[in-house]
Amino acid sequence: MSSSQKIRKAVLPVAGLGTRFLPATKAMPKEMLTIVDRPIIQHVVDEARAAGIEHFIFVTGRNKTVIEDHFDKQVELETTLQERGKIEQLEMLNDLLPKAGQTSYTRQQSPKGLGHAVWCARDLVGNEPFALLLPDVLVQGPSKGCMAQMMDVYENNGGNILAVEEVAPDQTSQYGVVSIANQEQLKIDGMVEKPAPGTAPSNLIIMGRYILQPEIFDILATQTKGAGGEIQLTDAMKTLMDSQDFYACAYEGRSFDCGSKIGFLAANVAFALSRDDIGQDFRNAIRQLID
Repeated sequence: MSSSQKIRKAVLPVAGLGTRFLPATKAMPKEMLTIVDRPIIQHVVDEARAAGIEHFIFVTGRNKTVIEDHFDKQVELETTLQERGKIEQLEMLNDLLPKAGQTSYTRQQSPKGLGHAVWCARDLVGNEPFALLLPDVLVQGPSKGCMAQMMDVYENNGGNILAVEEVAPDQTSQYGVVSIANQEQLKIDGMVEKPAPGTAPSNLIIMGRYILQPEIFDILATQTKGAGGEIQLTDAMKTLMDSQDFYACAYEGRSFDCGSKIGFLAANVAFALSRDDIGQDFRNAIRQLID
């Protein structure tokens, strides 16, 4: 059993423009688009909280203040719900809120890539390991969420943990891809960002959930631009791999890329079908549409 330092903080990069969802994202952040009746970002925060995360660090950009408002108390709304006797809804809203002092916000002032967004959180994270959750990705699975499964791997191995999943070989050029040295421990010995078709070291892609050690910040501070002309987190992790161990977590569950329209729509269908309150009625409605 590893004596790894507890993961208390999570970084959530939410500075992206969401151009693939225009005009919906012209005045509303893409992270606030809803999966059934909860914003995407709420689903991601819920996953992190269930894994024991205590502090949420949002790396934001312009026009993202609505995210801050969402994770704050709304006195007028709460008063109205109280007056109308809607106690169940009021309690639900209060349960979703992080406690006072558990959220922090910092700005990524220019779009220089995921690596740069992570680096922007360095002072808020400090010298401790942290979780990184990409809010474009939602995971639906068993009772234990993806990040909670990663925490189990981290407690056993320490080091750095990456959630991975298998994709068809012809899709690997769209993602960061890892190679595995030890199949039993799933120890990673290499990774590449968006490899050219036919050159990927495996079909295991980096899925959008990470546990990283704080030394990544020193590497990102001098990281040169990589694929797409951006500062790539994968490149910095490759450097960190020279001195620290990386392990893959082949989590149980299914991921949805909510940064794409198809992934977003599929997530809405999957999450709606899994709901006890609306699942069966929604299934019947889909059958009627198909028929």
